[in-house]
Amino acid sequence: MVWLRRLEPADLNQVTAVYRDAVISQAQGLYSEVQITAWANHSSTDEGVRRSICRGHGLVSCSSDDFQRIEAFALLEPVDRLALLYCRGRACRQGRATALVTALEDHARGEGCRQLRTEASQVSRPLLERLGWQIEAEEEVIFAGEAFRRWRMIRALI
Repeated sequence: MVWLRRLEPADLNQVTAVYRDAVISQAQGLYSEVQITAWANHSSTDEGVRRSICRGHGLVSCSSDDFQRIEAFALLEPVDRLALLYCRGRACRQGRATALVTALEDHARGEGCRQLRTEASQVSRPLLERLGWQIEAEEEVIFAGEAFRRWRMIRALI
């Protein structure tokens, strides 16, 4: 069973560490070392990430033996956009990301949203597709000073 709780401002340092760990542990083979380094450092160097975490509606998945140790997190910001979804490498393939996305979809539905949107990486795209998200467009963007391919995706909440 995956245990979820609301992301709190006091969690900021932990979720920043989860973000970094997730990129370093899961992006190998999908991205170059330069891209991975730029992406992994982004959460600690970009104030926009920290502001989103503080402004948005986020959930965290904690360790089953320590409800304060965050293993994964996801964030809606604004309420119709899945802005962040990250899971530590050691906590992958345990249903955490699925539980987080499903819970945030339910929250958005309760807020009156009829559709969610996101920009998915090569890491998150397969999971989101399994959960019923659809690709709207592929795009190349400059992120953290490097070029990345990503997919704009949507999920109907009707």
